[in-house]
Amino acid sequence: MAEEELDLFDETNEENEEIMTPAQLIHKLEEAWLNEKFSPDLLENKSEIVECVMEQLDHMEQNLQRAKKGDLKVTIHRMEIERIRYILSSYLRSRLQKIEKFFPHILEKEKSRLEADPSYLSQQEFAFAKEYTANCETHLKNLGLKHVPSNLQVLDLIKAVPKPNVDSFVFLRVKEKQENILVEPETEDQREYTVDLEKGSQHLMRYRTIASLVANGAVQLI
Repeated sequence: MAEEELDLFDETNEENEEIMTPAQLIHKLEEAWLNEKFSPDLLENKSEIVECVMEQLDHMEQNLQRAKKGDLKVTIHRMEIERIRYILSSYLRSRLQKIEKFFPHILEKEKSRLEADPSYLSQQEFAFAKEYTANCETHLKNLGLKHVPSNLQVLDLIKAVPKPNVDSFVFLRVKEKQENILVEPETEDQREYTVDLEKGSQHLMRYRTIASLVANGAVQLI
């Protein structure tokens, strides 16, 4: 992979501009993929990483077209392109599956967030979620609601669709040492207690406990 530098930054704040090599960019994508794959809840969207990876893939394809046929490097680079494409498609597919499964809760969470808070949905995902919601409502009304008395034709998707199970357990690896992490009791007989997470250590913990650490990159789901 060509060692070119890419600009990855938040357009609303150019002071936070971050320079990444392609290798670092792919590593960021892999981290986002694993977190999304193993998290029970939808995470903050990484659309800027996705866009940069797609640009890098186009650049790699152009380089391959200029390479000599029969060169072993072409085969190796082609395999790397296919690996990256798989990770990218799996990441996006995981997000769409969660949107389809938890769409009313995800939309409610997105609409109620503060303007300064990070967005959970990209513009495309938000449009998909709204369209999916409208289609589900239309289907349910045509399937059954229109055949019952008008006073019973109330459709509350928030109550009908289950929430993400943030109390499920996940495996994680600690990237940055964390101290005094509050752990909720498993039974009524137990009491709350705190633990320290050493850098490089691996744990099995309730997702709710470490959700904020996943969001800020202090831990990696595995």
